[in-house]
Amino acid sequence: MQYKLRPYQQQASDAAIRFLVDGSRKGHGLMVLPTGSGKSLVIADIVNRLDTDVLILQPSKEILEQNYEKLCSYGFLFCSIYSASCGRKEVNKATFATIGSVYKKPDEFRHFRYVIIDEAHLASEDPYGMYMTFLKDIGAKCVGLTATPYRLYTTGTREEPGSMLRFLTRLRGKFFTQLIHYTEVCELLQAGFLAQMDYYNIESIDIERLSVNSTGQGYTEASLRAEYLRSGFAGKLVNVVERLLYNAKVPRKGILVFTQFVEESEELIEHFPGISAVVTGETPKRERERILEDFKIGRIKVVANVGTLTTGFDYPELDTVVVARATRSLSLWYQIVGRAIRPHPNKDKSWIIDLCGTYQMFGRVEDLRLIDASGDKHKGLWQIVSGGRPLTNVFMPA
Repeated sequence: MQYKLRPYQQQASDAAIRFLVDGSRKGHGLMVLPTGSGKSLVIADIVNRLDTDVLILQPSKEILEQNYEKLCSYGFLFCSIYSASCGRKEVNKATFATIGSVYKKPDEFRHFRYVIIDEAHLASEDPYGMYMTFLKDIGAKCVGLTATPYRLYTTGTREEPGSMLRFLTRLRGKFFTQLIHYTEVCELLQAGFLAQMDYYNIESIDIERLSVNSTGQGYTEASLRAEYLRSGFAGKLVNVVERLLYNAKVPRKGILVFTQFVEESEELIEHFPGISAVVTGETPKRERERILEDFKIGRIKVVANVGTLTTGFDYPELDTVVVARATRSLSLWYQIVGRAIRPHPNKDKSWIIDLCGTYQMFGRVEDLRLIDASGDKHKGLWQIVSGGRPLTNVFMPA
């Protein structure tokens, strides 16, 4: 295989190999690697070093196809896809699959000793769920990779409802039992492996007027629509994009806008005919591919998207992200910012423009730190903090 690992990638691969082949280490291991760190290369090296078949579970068809093609590009010959959504069901030394296509067919995968789960935060800890049921059925040992090792849960009481971000190794009935490696965003920035970012906080709505929804991850549609109308949010968004297009001191190559509602995106692009487009979950695949290709070559300057492009969209030259949706999800904030975190020779710094108060809530992603809250006791009570302020495993009032 033709590739060269960076030091932290080598450390991650080494940690995975040690964990997988050590029979005394039970359970499943978790590795934290930031967006833009080259997880696909780490996966390729793990597969290449193991002397047996490896199953790589991917969260979606799009990400599966991307990572499969990357592994093939490294010169790995013995890989295949097993996914109904891709129209292929082949087994090889390295088999990329979606959980929905394999979990009811354990007999076909019992010879796999090792499993790698990409986007591990999406793997449910439900003992009767697809992931845990499948791994138990085939008796395989697993490592999971993610940039966002936490999940938001509702908690509290009827009198004091709220939510809590829980670190994946600290869940009840946890899927991943131990953290075996982590690399932080700040390390990669200091080494020049990620783009420098400037954040701009433009207060456009009053978060205090919003009502938290039942999931605790966001706000109710009714309260959002009422506040958008009261604050004139649509006009503010148009004004921000217009200034970025025509008055920015440093011309922006492309502007990716994340909105809450489809009509927001549609109203926005009406102001920039011919150079803007909308992508939603309902956009046909070919049209989506055309829009994104036009965006990358500069024919389209603004892409507004709703509920998409938070993962699986690699465009290193992207230099501007406008966050026009309110969220209480640290994962979503990180994923949105992560669209512009990859470095490219043609950009100096990425700009993150937040209109909805999320920057004030979570801060810069490069300030996120992973610590063991038990200190010198080394009990593995992992926690995400920002500027010394804990963000995971703490109660968030509704």
